[in-house]
Amino acid sequence: MKLRTILSMLLLAGASIYGAAQGSINNPVTRAAIRAYTEEIQENPQNYNALLGRGNEYYQHDDYVRAIEDFTEGLKYAPSKGEDAGTRMQMLLLRADIYNQTKRHEDALKDLTEAYLMAPDSYAIVYQKANTEYMLGKYAAADADYKRLRTLNPRSVESYIGQARVAVKQNNLGIANELLAQAVGIDPNNGDTFVRRASVRKLMGDHNGAVDDLILALSTNDERPNDALKELLEYGNTNYAAVIAGLTNAMQSAPTNAMFPYLRAMIAQSHYKFLAALTDYKYIIDKGLYNYHGIYASMAECQYALGRYQEALESIDTALGMTRGQAGYFAVRSDILRALGRGEGAVTAAEAGLIVDPSNSVCLTAMGKARVATGAYAEASASFGEAVMNDMENPQPLLLRAWVSQTYLKLDDTAKSLLNQATDINVYGPEDVRSLKGFALLELGEKAHALAWMERILRNGTDSDGLAHYYATCLFARANEADRALECMEKALELGFANYHLWADATEGWLNPGDLRNELRFLNLLNRYNIIFGK
Repeated sequence: MKLRTILSMLLLAGASIYGAAQGSINNPVTRAAIRAYTEEIQENPQNYNALLGRGNEYYQHDDYVRAIEDFTEGLKYAPSKGEDAGTRMQMLLLRADIYNQTKRHEDALKDLTEAYLMAPDSYAIVYQKANTEYMLGKYAAADADYKRLRTLNPRSVESYIGQARVAVKQNNLGIANELLAQAVGIDPNNGDTFVRRASVRKLMGDHNGAVDDLILALSTNDERPNDALKELLEYGNTNYAAVIAGLTNAMQSAPTNAMFPYLRAMIAQSHYKFLAALTDYKYIIDKGLYNYHGIYASMAECQYALGRYQEALESIDTALGMTRGQAGYFAVRSDILRALGRGEGAVTAAEAGLIVDPSNSVCLTAMGKARVATGAYAEASASFGEAVMNDMENPQPLLLRAWVSQTYLKLDDTAKSLLNQATDINVYGPEDVRSLKGFALLELGEKAHALAWMERILRNGTDSDGLAHYYATCLFARANEADRALECMEKALELGFANYHLWADATEGWLNPGDLRNELRFLNLLNRYNIIFGK
């Protein structure tokens, strides 16, 4: 797969991984279709074809409650035989899919069993039925249906993959590996085959093998988007070492393929391993493997995080010299100039980004920080406020506005209102450190609740890259719990949280160590771990 294809897929990955279901239908064509179906249903409440049509529109837009209502009503009247039997079957399959997506697998199996009796030779129905039986733990029935797929299609990859999944659940790993080999033998040039095998290897606990399969999927000549990239990115969150090892092996096998160092750099950067990421980005540029403005921008982000501000400025200016259409690049430039003590230049850079995209919350946040640096506190508050309006689920600009209101504008009531809003943001869940709920609670005077919140997060053991322990350092430092803050700092550094800018230089808001930097123990810890910053 070409690097350009990877880059375009990465832009879409955020929407596919984090995108939320639509709460309302705004498409005028869809709304017109729903109105037309509704009029038909009002004329004849037993019109099962109209109920299928309207239910399908709801289904396509993730409105599962109304979709199920229509399918359930339509199934009262749709015949199981004759020309319109297909309508009943379609409603059964769609309702079963919704039931499976909402974890109502028993209900899904009832619908699929009825559909199967209507069309026992339907490959799609047998496959969906087998998957549902698998999810219910009915492994013997699932195995029989997966095997039946081969009677319907002798070259069914899904048949072998499905049976392999059952074999793993039954602790027959040898059989599972044989079935996986047969699946790959049927379709060895299809990236999706390796994605499927990776899912089974992950189930087996063979994480290195799963990563290798995902890399193979990306390496096939199949240019169609598939799930390999998404799975690899998600794997990096839970098995970072396995992903990095797999990409390192791939680089050794194909040293002139820019895709592998790019992916390794991007994953390393997302886990705050900025020195490793920067090394790979430079490798791509120095070896002439690929010349893309996004690589220079990523280099700038890494250099900024490592405290190499002048180098970062040169990199972001190179990126902007290649394209002026990326608002986020101007936000990076603004942050860099602010770190260099050039506040007015930071304001100008943020303004340039807002010309490209006036509602860009990253640029608005950068503008707010730049205005704080120039002493324009009221204007800074306004910029943070706009950022909040354009990114309602991001607590950071909300806390920054509260900080400016409390620290510089002396608007304590406004700050309190903003902090209360921050405690209500649940996009990450209340027990996720990224919600920043503890910081809001601390400033509201609820120190015990704030520290308990952080301790619960630290106890859950999910901090693989040091972010939670960095935030804990900041929170405990703010709460005048220096010893606990330094314990968390050491753990964050041990886990490789290598954002030197945040550790040493950042001053805006409450997400920095603050006065803890005056402690000799703080300086000693930074020096002890200076290798992760390339110092």
